Amino acid sequence: MKAVVDEINKKTADFNGMQVPVIVTVDDKRNFTIEVGIPPTTALVMKEAGIAKGSAEPGTQVAGDLPLEAAVRIARMKFDGMLSYDLKSAVKEVLGTCVSVGVTVEGQKPRDVIRAINDGTYDSVLVA
Repeated sequence: MKAVVDEINKKTADFNGMQVPVIVTVDDKRNFTIEVGIPPTTALVMKEAGIAKGSAEPGTQVAGDLPLEAAVRIARMKFDGMLSYDLKSAVKEVLGTCVSVGVTVEGQKPRDVIRAINDGTYDSVLVA
């Protein structure tokens, strides 16, 4: 049992303080494999914004600010598990999470940044 816990701790060290999905598979010979998933988008946004908790009133109260580059980084990490077909759409999904958590992006409301992305303002940053 200790070996399993030690292995989980080693594989999840980069996600310290975050909830991470872990799947432990044990075969009939008591050998085990551990698969570590990627934390939820909310947890990644809060970590990148440097906050412990989202806003109690996301529409009116700002909990933190996220650089657009961090949103792009999160979108790249989560891309395989998202419904998006391209990086631009994946970043907009992450920005939608920012709305829910009460985090601004580059000092602006996430919805305004989404409009700017739709207008092509950030195309140079969103090159896959």
